Amino acid sequence: MRALKILGLLFCFFLSGFDGQSQTLEQPKLVVGIVVDQMRYDYLYRFYNFYEDDGFKRLMSSGMNFTFAHYNYVPTYTGPGHSSIYTGSTPYYHGIISNNWYDKENKKVVYCAGDPAYETVGADNTSGQMSPHYLLTSTITDELRMSNNGLSRVYATSLKDRASVLPGGHMANAAYWYDGKSGNFISSTYYLEKLPKWVSSFNGQELPKKLMKDGWPLAKDLDAYEIAQPDAGAGEGDPFAEGSTTFPHSFKNLTPDELNEVIRTTPFGNELLTNFSLDLLRNENLGKGRYPDFLAISYSSPDYVGHAFGPNSMEIMDTYIRLDREIARLLQNLDQEMGEGNYLLFLTADHGVKANAAYLEENRMPNGVLRPATVRDSLRSFCTKHFGSPMLIETVDDNQIYYNHDIMQIMGKDVRTVDAALVHYLRQTFSQMGAIHTKSEFNGRTAERNMNNMILNGFQLYRSGDLCFELNSGHITANYAKGTTHGASYDYDTHVPLLFFGWGVPVGESNEQVYIEDIAPTLSNMLHIPEPDGCIGIPLIQSTR
Repeated sequence: MRALKILGLLFCFFLSGFDGQSQTLEQPKLVVGIVVDQMRYDYLYRFYNFYEDDGFKRLMSSGMNFTFAHYNYVPTYTGPGHSSIYTGSTPYYHGIISNNWYDKENKKVVYCAGDPAYETVGADNTSGQMSPHYLLTSTITDELRMSNNGLSRVYATSLKDRASVLPGGHMANAAYWYDGKSGNFISSTYYLEKLPKWVSSFNGQELPKKLMKDGWPLAKDLDAYEIAQPDAGAGEGDPFAEGSTTFPHSFKNLTPDELNEVIRTTPFGNELLTNFSLDLLRNENLGKGRYPDFLAISYSSPDYVGHAFGPNSMEIMDTYIRLDREIARLLQNLDQEMGEGNYLLFLTADHGVKANAAYLEENRMPNGVLRPATVRDSLRSFCTKHFGSPMLIETVDDNQIYYNHDIMQIMGKDVRTVDAALVHYLRQTFSQMGAIHTKSEFNGRTAERNMNNMILNGFQLYRSGDLCFELNSGHITANYAKGTTHGASYDYDTHVPLLFFGWGVPVGESNEQVYIEDIAPTLSNMLHIPEPDGCIGIPLIQSTR
């Protein structure tokens, strides 16, 4: 009798689940990924008082702010950064070890998104010969597409090709980027055979010239820029051929074709990208289907401005004041198109940046330069004396030292013997070097979700060199007499903002140590789809849905 009662209760409970109102999986209409190229974490706060309420401040106050998010590998460049964000892994797994690297098999330097198997769509040049074929793992955008056999749509936009191609993953419906030669947004035959009419129409407006017609004045009164003065600070470049680096900037010395290219190094490049991304949102009807779509946007102009003028310049401050307005405009349009709270958004950066060498020198801060060619020539001289041939060293590229293994075999030299001799020599010769590692050390080891060995995390056994090193803080591998660069394992390059906002995101702030690889699994967990296949990150958010 007791058993019959239990069966009756179970039967009633079973029927209650089928009351005519079938439940469906709850997901956002749209996921938006925003990457700001070269945005250091401190920019959120250094310029906070000059931001308006509906841009960065809205994301910070109405979303989840992870204030101690870091990259855990070197080198910290655009290609590896975007790849790590979207794969949830490091270069050890996803394979994008730099923007460019030496291809040992073909004995030439290759580009992380370059692919001559495809042609340009939208311009009569080679700027569109791109694909994600060097990316070795899936992305969060791939996993979203595979989760419903392609019913979700994925689009990626940027001024840089690699900042669009890599986030879009292998299965993007399209990736678009800006071509400074033609002044057009273009794509590759990897994605499509011709541009949609709306893209051709957008290009026909010739917006770069229109956006730059009045030069570059300050967005606010001069007094607001007290923390970035003096104007024309130490080590600033002159990308506009003015003979000066002071505001207001004029583009009168540039030809129309040069204007198309140099818009990248102005805040108007961000405005151009917002315009294009919003046109894409509407014309492709993103977020209007049954399954969530994904829009990846990468703002590249801050990187160009930062390289030219440096992080302490009035130019970089003004760029972020203006970018704040673009973020606000994007959010406002997403609210209108999707409905507030119906889209899931994150914002981060692909790397930070160090201060100008001239600025560091002026303030007696550690800095220096060690050129790859200097290391190569010194090693070849050593190998001539110690081993009898300079050609044991094939090349030195991007802190990677490549051996010529054919020569080594002919000479009967053992790799470990060469390793030991060269590491000892480097340690005795170059005080600019910090950690030095050999490929032999890394055999049998794998990347981890921590910062214990950032060289290992950024190392790929097939693509990387036989020896690798990093430089001391403040040091770089190229002589930037004007401007600056990035790529190191120090906080100025690794510490970036990480904000989640919108659908299912609780309001809060955390200073827990988190890593850039955590973004993709956080999105996967919230979307209830598989994480990318090389993922080593963990979910960061307990969704409110």
